[in-house]
Amino acid sequence: MNDELIAPGVQRVLAPNPGPMTLDGTNTWVLGDVAHQAPVVVDPGPLDEDHLRRVLEASGLRISAIWITHRHHDHTDGARRLAELASCPVMAVDPEVATGRDQVLSDGHRTVVGDLEIVAIATPGHTSDSASFLVRSPAGPALLLTGDMVLGRGTTVITYPDGDLGAYLESLELMIKLVDDHQVVEILPGHGDRVRDPGSVLRYYRKHRQQRLDQVRRALADGARSAAEVVRIVYADVDPAVWPAAEQSVRAQLDYLNS
Repeated sequence: MNDELIAPGVQRVLAPNPGPMTLDGTNTWVLGDVAHQAPVVVDPGPLDEDHLRRVLEASGLRISAIWITHRHHDHTDGARRLAELASCPVMAVDPEVATGRDQVLSDGHRTVVGDLEIVAIATPGHTSDSASFLVRSPAGPALLLTGDMVLGRGTTVITYPDGDLGAYLESLELMIKLVDDHQVVEILPGHGDRVRDPGSVLRYYRKHRQQRLDQVRRALADGARSAAEVVRIVYADVDPAVWPAAEQSVRAQLDYLNS
């Protein structure tokens, strides 16, 4: 998977931080026709000078604002440095990530970059501050940037205790509605390749979560007493390298079942 032009005014710059949780690396998104205006950059990724320079070059050496999908370091560590290079603000739901009080993203916050309209939508679950960005244009189809709420392959982690399964399930329903109402043709995730069948994938995510809950219930009925014991039963077919992350999701599932 290489850097690429996704649609008119939509570019991906892949960060060099591959791993079990980041897949091929963090997707940094550049939104806007850089020949005519300063774009919005979503999720600058790690603090890697070469990557940030590539993002700046892809942006035409100017950026109007940096938007953040959620606070995790693989999405945010390069944000302050890129903001310094481009003399632009960092906008995020988490005030600790945003560069100022006026840069805190709220649900429904909207900006226009040339022909692109970008709308921030609160979609908590993976983290409490997770947001997705709906991108619309009269010249092209609607897209949805989801951070880590939806991935290009596999399923996401509920990062308990900050993440919350109940909120995640509600956000899935909201994203399904967004895809249907706005005829979204692709999800652009924080990691992995583009999701070209967003409605089906989101419905699979919903089904998968319900199946995992059923598996957790059975594991508890069979005598599992801790999150780690549940992981060994329910995630036996998953690479043990991701078991610590799976345990976070299991803790979120147990909290959900006990609520």
